[in-house]
Amino acid sequence: MLKKIVIGAGSAALLGSLIFGRDVVNYAQTAWSATREAVKREVPLEFQIERARTAVAQLAPAIEKTTKVIAEQQVDIEHMNKQIDDRTHDLQVAKDQLMTLNRDLESGKSTFRYASIEYTADDVRRDVATRFARYKAAEAMLERDRKIQKARSTALYAHEKQLDQMLSQRKDLEAQVEQLEARLQTIRAEQSVSTPEIDESELSNVKRLIAEVNKQLDVQEKLLDSNGKFGSGLIPVETKPAVELGSVTAEIDAYFSPAKDKKTAATEKPAPQVVTAERSK
Repeated sequence: MLKKIVIGAGSAALLGSLIFGRDVVNYAQTAWSATREAVKREVPLEFQIERARTAVAQLAPAIEKTTKVIAEQQVDIEHMNKQIDDRTHDLQVAKDQLMTLNRDLESGKSTFRYASIEYTADDVRRDVATRFARYKAAEAMLERDRKIQKARSTALYAHEKQLDQMLSQRKDLEAQVEQLEARLQTIRAEQSVSTPEIDESELSNVKRLIAEVNKQLDVQEKLLDSNGKFGSGLIPVETKPAVELGSVTAEIDAYFSPAKDKKTAATEKPAPQVVTAERSK
């Protein structure tokens, strides 16, 4: 299988060199770059933001390492400061003893007594020379330790400053990632409102179903009209509205009342009478 892959790759390279000539490498690089950009565009933004959040989280080991270095340096400097303080105190004691012996030699005495022991001036002089040499060596060593302590303090300050910058930058990056997340959520919310994700086929099915139900309801209404009414298929005849009974009876009573009869008699003229005159015989 590997042999086939190698042969296929070699054949593709040979074919490309034959087609594109010396520009085959440039074409390959351009094609690879275009492919990579296309793939990056297809990656969801949610995944990209999660990658950024993971990258920020991966800064924690470096921060922890720097914190550990700072803690170790702080402990070393504290120990060195204590040693310097102790040696400074011892050096001051040695200086005081040396000055005491030197003053005794300057007195011009031939013998001296220290701690109930008698020493000659030569013994004291040798002791003073030895003490002075040791004092100068201890003083030089203490000076070197102070320089080392100063260098370590400078390095500690640099690491502390670096740690502060790392913590500040991590906070800034975390805030930027949160801002990206908020912007993406806002865009996604607006997209869901402006362009809701509705399947067009499902939408068409719903519309067709509603139309079919309306059609069936129209059929049912037509069936009710044809089966439930006596006037179906006949000439439509309009009927007059019924007259209220109370108003009709009142009108009749008023029309045929006695007052009506008297008024009528008074207005009528008497019929002329025919008088037959009889002649008296």
